[in-house]
Amino acid sequence: MTAAAVLDLSPGAGLVLDGTEWTVERREPHLGRVQLVKDDGTRERVTFRFLANHPQCRPSSRTSAAGADRGRQRKASEDLNAGRLELTGLRMAHLLEVATGFRSGDPFHPGPGEPKPEYDPRRTTLTERRHAKVAELAALDPQHARLLGLGSVGYRTLIRWENARRRFGLVGCADDRWLRRSGGTRTVSEPVREAVWAVREETQRMAKVSMRTKDRMIRQYVREEFGPETKVPSYDTLRRLWQEWFGPGGARQRYARSADLPESQGHVLVHRPGQVVALDTTVLPVMVREHVFGDPVKMHLTLALDVCTHSLVAFRLTLVSDTSVDVAMVLRDVTMPLPMRADWGEDLEWPYPGLPAAVVAEFAGHAVAGLPFFTPETVTTDHGSVYRNHHLVEVERVLGCQVLPARVLRPTDKAAVERAFGVIRQLLFEHLVGFTGVDVADRGADPAADAVLTADQLEHLIATWIVGVWQKRELGEYAPAWDPDGSHSPNSLFAASFAQTGFAMDIPSPELFYELLPAHYVRIDKRRGVKIRGLWYDDPDVLRDYRGELSTRGGKHKGKWLIRRDPRDRRQVFFQDPLSHAWHPLPWTGMPRAGQMPAFGDARASALLAKAAAAGLKPKSDTELLPVLLELIGSNIPVSKWPTQMKKSQRTEHARETHQARAAQADRPPSTAAAAPPPAPTPAGEETATVLSWPGRARQMQDAVAGERRQRREDVRPAPVPPPELGHSFRARSVFVLPEDDLEEDRGGPDNAG
Repeated sequence: MTAAAVLDLSPGAGLVLDGTEWTVERREPHLGRVQLVKDDGTRERVTFRFLANHPQCRPSSRTSAAGADRGRQRKASEDLNAGRLELTGLRMAHLLEVATGFRSGDPFHPGPGEPKPEYDPRRTTLTERRHAKVAELAALDPQHARLLGLGSVGYRTLIRWENARRRFGLVGCADDRWLRRSGGTRTVSEPVREAVWAVREETQRMAKVSMRTKDRMIRQYVREEFGPETKVPSYDTLRRLWQEWFGPGGARQRYARSADLPESQGHVLVHRPGQVVALDTTVLPVMVREHVFGDPVKMHLTLALDVCTHSLVAFRLTLVSDTSVDVAMVLRDVTMPLPMRADWGEDLEWPYPGLPAAVVAEFAGHAVAGLPFFTPETVTTDHGSVYRNHHLVEVERVLGCQVLPARVLRPTDKAAVERAFGVIRQLLFEHLVGFTGVDVADRGADPAADAVLTADQLEHLIATWIVGVWQKRELGEYAPAWDPDGSHSPNSLFAASFAQTGFAMDIPSPELFYELLPAHYVRIDKRRGVKIRGLWYDDPDVLRDYRGELSTRGGKHKGKWLIRRDPRDRRQVFFQDPLSHAWHPLPWTGMPRAGQMPAFGDARASALLAKAAAAGLKPKSDTELLPVLLELIGSNIPVSKWPTQMKKSQRTEHARETHQARAAQADRPPSTAAAAPPPAPTPAGEETATVLSWPGRARQMQDAVAGERRQRREDVRPAPVPPPELGHSFRARSVFVLPEDDLEEDRGGPDNAG
């Protein structure tokens, strides 16, 4: 047992038993016991044997540590800088010469002229050698002795150094002034301490102020609460004190306030894939060309990042802004394997060992790319409106995950995805033509003119980069805790999780798309179908057996039918057959049979109904609303003049509706995706988005108008035959002539006639 492990049981010494600090009040050696007391006055008598065998008994650092070590970790020679370390070694050499006669402390490696006669252990005693050393050091030049730290060394100083050397080694020879206690300011009195904390509370609530203002507030508090005679430290002392206690204070005021908010659940340790998925949306720093007009626009990028493996498990590009349906589709993409694309090679296919790619492809129904998929447990988002609505709560219930918003003003709760945006910008977006920079000051001369990529091309580029680069890129500071010095990538971490936690290959059915759409509970009209947000939808074949019938649903929506609506494409809604449980699209009744109706969403439909109401129209059917819709979507002027007559914001709005409709069509399962005609193929050899598809959109409108007029002409039936004039039957024959059937019956049959 070392000397440091010996318990000090003298009165006043401190002991720690099971984490509780006690003080030795009285020692009774003749009885082999001591009396301990706590701060609250509780007393306890224990024996020496009990303390010696107690596993959770140790001396208190408050009383057992001596000098500079009291209340902190034990000092070590590594704490000394280079100059102080050399001086400490010189002191130790003098002590070793006193103890052994040799400065190295080893008789087998003597120095020149060692041992000296006055330090020879065979001829002198320890006391004589110490007095000789004191005389030797006193004979040194005072200035040299002071620089060497050997000035004013007496007999008792040598004894104290020797005891410290035997206990602590080399660092025991160091001066305590060389290892002063860091932190804290001993010159602050209790009134000043109270004033500092009072000003801290006050400045947290108010706007950010300078340290000079805080200094004046501290002096005002001390003057009013404790009197003008109370001494207050200088400004420099208060400034250092404030930095030691509360930090440099460089954070924004609202973030500093949020940092003091209490934590409800504490720190979360993420140790498996899918445990926490961070979700966030940002403006894409690359100008792209939308596929309708070909105008350069900015898009929004939504990322889903697995916090455990730092895998980008899903992403989505939206024009102008995203909606709750887009967020729901991103969460759906997290749960489903990513299909291989036409130009992807075998190096991007499913690479994880322990689960062959053929097995995954058999369950998924297609070749699967090397990107993790799983059902998320917790999804961390910010407080945007698209993440806080009733629709996303329903999506949370369907997927079986928990959407947990980050704490207010705490962007560090999803720091991983925030950092991912910056890394993607440096590794990918900065290399693309049309990059806009991080802000307006760093923007190029004309990034809009440099835009050459379309939205589809950029989406394909990002998907290829994620699978081919991001998932294989070596992680730096995000290495796992179980191997912080190893070389890991998101793919290798996900593969390692197979051996640690396994992998549940739960691939949802394609019908999950419909369950993530907003629900409406309505009744089916006998003639017109169903009405969803002001528009009527109908399909005679699908609703044949359910017109005018009540649903067997009970509870809050008793007797009503469930209809799913995609806010991105209002041209159709979806109805689930109660017998086969198959989903069927119900087209809008205002959709013309000839030609394709231009895409429109919720915003366009609301503007349609609002404009119709403002004009005083009272349409009886959606067919009469079609001209109003066409007027909102496009103009009736010649097609060649449309782009010049519309503003950039209006063109972007039209492009967004088409983009959302295409995204909705891509999300739908193949069985219903055929309900809407596929988009026109891109001409061969086209490399940039210079060919506008707006003329095709105009032709669609013209075909829609022509089809509507044709439909009205076909619905007109032949004119009915007018009824005969009054008295026509009296002039045609005599009213006294009985019908032939009546004559035959009165005469007993045809044999008696005549």
